Amino acid sequence: MKVSNHLRNFSSAYDVLERTFNNTYNGIAIVNLDGNWLKVNESVCDIFGYTRWELFNMDIHNIVYAQDLGVHEEKFDNLINGNISKYRVKQRYFHKDGSILWLLISVSLVYFKAGRPHMIWQFTDITNRQKNQDKLKTMLNVAREQNERLTSFANIVTHNLRSHSGNLESLTGFLEEDFSNLRENENYQLLKRAIDNLQETVSHLTEVAKIREIEDSKMENLNLYDYTEKATYNIIALAQNAEAVIYNFISEDIFIKGIPAYLDSIILNFLTNAIKYKSENRKPIIELSSEVVDDFVVLHIKDNGLGIDLERFGDQLFQMYNTFHYNEDAVGIGLFITKNQIESLGGKVEVKSEVGVGTEFSVFFKKA
Repeated sequence: MKVSNHLRNFSSAYDVLERTFNNTYNGIAIVNLDGNWLKVNESVCDIFGYTRWELFNMDIHNIVYAQDLGVHEEKFDNLINGNISKYRVKQRYFHKDGSILWLLISVSLVYFKAGRPHMIWQFTDITNRQKNQDKLKTMLNVAREQNERLTSFANIVTHNLRSHSGNLESLTGFLEEDFSNLRENENYQLLKRAIDNLQETVSHLTEVAKIREIEDSKMENLNLYDYTEKATYNIIALAQNAEAVIYNFISEDIFIKGIPAYLDSIILNFLTNAIKYKSENRKPIIELSSEVVDDFVVLHIKDNGLGIDLERFGDQLFQMYNTFHYNEDAVGIGLFITKNQIESLGGKVEVKSEVGVGTEFSVFFKKA
């Protein structure tokens, strides 16, 4: 009676395993060490497009993409030698219709009978995923090539423009030496001013062309408090003339990843702008603070100045040659260069502003 119950229990367990094997979504196959199919479920047939009978009458290597024939070799040896209990590989196969399949294969060793090992292969079709990855790689390569071409173009243009504008300035100097009364000519003055403007534009373009995305390995660990203190000291005369008060609430132990020259430029630009665009109705107050957000240190520069109408100018704020207040010194290049410098360090900049109340810039730097 007990034997009968054991047989029934074994039979029931076997039926469960058999149903699981046949009905699982992923393809499962039992393969001998020579690569011959011994047992496959319906999902394997669906993946490859062959019937069980067709699969049993072919060597699995017959449908493997030629360049991927050896991908199992090293891991298979480690599996057989007992160094690992399982492994995974990506391998290409041919579908019955001739199309190429990308499969993720999980392989493990089992012993159905003493001394006779077999392999369990589990197949996951990742063809669509791989195609998307390949498309993304192609797009990234195209973007990289285009960036390299644009960089070369920018370098050539700025170099040539610098040469030509320099030549024009030299020529005007020669003309003034030869014709002393030329400076009084109105058309000559217009020409002179145009050449000066060209020189200034070329200088701006040269600065922008120099900015590149910087690798982490080339960045230094910089103390944010020290750099804000130094920037504040450098503009002390400007701040005193404007009766501006600058509060530095940054922790003295905060470090970021950056390039010294870029960090100096970024902080100085925001501080001088805060003073330049002060309100005539109150003394300028500038607050510097910091916080850590995930993998970034955020530098906040808050002022009580004129403020910016973000609904009107938000999309143009960091564009080249855009200005938003009637200031004779404004040329609309500072924020453009600053944003590019921040992004080259792997960061970003955000802004909150209200007209007549003030502005707060938040600069995200990589945390050291």
